Amino acid sequence: MECFGKLCGIDEAGRGPLAGDLVMAGCVLHKHVEGLDDSKKLTPKKRELLYGQIIQNATYHIVKFSAKEIDEDGISLCLKRGLEEIMKNLPSVEYLFDGNSNFGVRGLTTMIKADGKVPEVSAASILAKVTHDRDIMELAKRYPEYGFEKHKGYGTALHVQMIKKHGYCEVHRKSYKVKALEKGLFD
Repeated sequence: MECFGKLCGIDEAGRGPLAGDLVMAGCVLHKHVEGLDDSKKLTPKKRELLYGQIIQNATYHIVKFSAKEIDEDGISLCLKRGLEEIMKNLPSVEYLFDGNSNFGVRGLTTMIKADGKVPEVSAASILAKVTHDRDIMELAKRYPEYGFEKHKGYGTALHVQMIKKHGYCEVHRKSYKVKALEKGLFD
């Protein structure tokens, strides 16, 4: 797939939740998209609107890692593999990843808060967040007892309470340690 832009922005969503996939996106914009920002600063409705505009005006690649892959390989190795896959699938002049670590990937620049400063990274942030949230909403239908639609897989009090009540399901990251769950969960 040929890319016409000079910069590929890269970001992720779902690094911290206790359940669901880690989603990474790389994005090369071909046209200006109005209203781009850090996905966390946008409403879900605005993110969905921008998602459609981004995919019409960009070349992009989205990578997902399951809870099982995260448990087996670790979050850092998954992030490294995701970065490498994006760079392989989006040949570009420069790659910019939001954050302060390149996870050992060469040819990659990092910038803290790039998702709010650089349009290509903002676009990648939105692609990753919308994909992550759509996937979580599907998990909420499959596992209604956990309330994923309310907390998006993050370790909220409600989510921890539901794990205590029902145990882990296949989409939970069992390698993530949660103090509230360390005592008494499976006693």
